[in-house]
Amino acid sequence: MTDSPENRPFVALLCAVNVGGTGKLPMSDLRAMCERIGFDDVRTYIASGNVLFSTGLDADAARDALEAALDEYAGRPVGVVLRTPAEVARVRDANPFPSAVPSRVGVVFLDAPPDADTAGRARGVSDEEIALGDQEIYVHYPQGMGRSRLHLPGATGRATTRNMNTVTKLAALAAERP
Repeated sequence: MTDSPENRPFVALLCAVNVGGTGKLPMSDLRAMCERIGFDDVRTYIASGNVLFSTGLDADAARDALEAALDEYAGRPVGVVLRTPAEVARVRDANPFPSAVPSRVGVVFLDAPPDADTAGRARGVSDEEIALGDQEIYVHYPQGMGRSRLHLPGATGRATTRNMNTVTKLAALAAERP
């Protein structure tokens, strides 16, 4: 695929990749996979399954192509949540916990709006604070994510969490894209 005016930039967030010893995927393999699909301007960020690219495909077709390639690679389904650069910037700017340590604010990216009662149905809540976004759930983990026992209903399937440091960096990298 050649670079063209109709190419659209995306940020893909892979679910359950390189987290806790599951779903091992070297980022060099992910970059090569995206290039084989025909994505342009491919760049990965840290080893947790973040990839920026542009394509002439619409969001659904790009997600489906990447998920099919990941399924073939991993031998199991790997969910992908796609956002445009503007959407990643919106998520960063809408952080309801701006005074919290950014590494202790998690953003659960969803492929649909969260249910209005998500926070009320959460289990294992200790001192975490939960706020709903358009297609995200923001969680402030005062003691850190690793110590939390929080379970959010509806945060399964195509759902993946990134801390606010990662969201901020992805927004910056996406803003640099051609």
